[in-house]
Amino acid sequence: MYHYFQLNRDEFMDHYHKRSNIEATNAAIKRKFGETLKSKNPVAQVNELLAKIVAYNLTVVIHEMYENGIEPNFFYKNTSSLDRTMGSNQSS
Repeated sequence: MYHYFQLNRDEFMDHYHKRSNIEATNAAIKRKFGETLKSKNPVAQVNELLAKIVAYNLTVVIHEMYENGIEPNFFYKNTSSLDRTMGSNQSS
């Protein structure tokens, strides 16, 4: 491994940096949501783990929004004209 590191230092460091980011993320998820899964069923365990990952990602996004002053811009369809049309039908 050391020989590979000496011959391909840049490639090794890129790969190692990815691993260190993954390890840090796993540790953060465990700190925030606990190290154990409560579900007994294997399918439920996968779902519980995925829910923890989604919840962690949401906390990171929200933190970055506040930290960097990012205003959320949600994509939604303007239904105000539809509401007016439906409202006029209901009053008849």
